[in-house]
Amino acid sequence: MRVKALRLILLLWLLPALSGCWYAAAAGAGAAIGYYASDRGYKVQSPVTYETPKQDKEDQQP
Repeated sequence: MRVKALRLILLLWLLPALSGCWYAAAAGAGAAIGYYASDRGYKVQSPVTYETPKQDKEDQQP
């Protein structure tokens, strides 16, 4: 009986802690994806748009 109660207490204590970690991991993944997308020219707005990279005049051949 004592072991079952200890397991229940441990489960009730550990479950909320693990659910908070998932929120932090999802937020970190979303931030990383947003960072890489902005490096590639995408802007965060509704709807998502792609900004074409501007070429320098030196790179263009006549």
